[in-house]
Amino acid sequence: MDIITHQAIDPDLCGRALEVEKGYSRVELLTSQAMAADRSGLVHGGFIFGLADYAAMIAVNHPNVVLGAADVKFLKPVRVAETVIAEARVEEVQGKKHWVAVSVSHDNETVFQGMFTCFALEKHVLG
Repeated sequence: MDIITHQAIDPDLCGRALEVEKGYSRVELLTSQAMAADRSGLVHGGFIFGLADYAAMIAVNHPNVVLGAADVKFLKPVRVAETVIAEARVEEVQGKKHWVAVSVSHDNETVFQGMFTCFALEKHVLG
């Protein structure tokens, strides 16, 4: 399935799509030194959130989808040079509102979970 949203995303910052199907996506991100929050190599949570958000957006895969809210939990730290995988699944749709469950893992251990509330708008949010 072709990705029809968020086409200008930098895959080095938000991940590369491995699978995109109706209501589902799987996205991989190799973390880098540029993502480090400190000298120990801890990856800043914003990059993990960005990966999860991107996975949610392409699971909805609507040209004008935007994030409205997110309820998330950071469960384990991620280190520089680790590969993390986000899986996103649309759980419910009511009109333009989509609820997307996202889980991020490293070596089969869940490091992040969230429920993203996304809106598929008739026109671009900036339009």
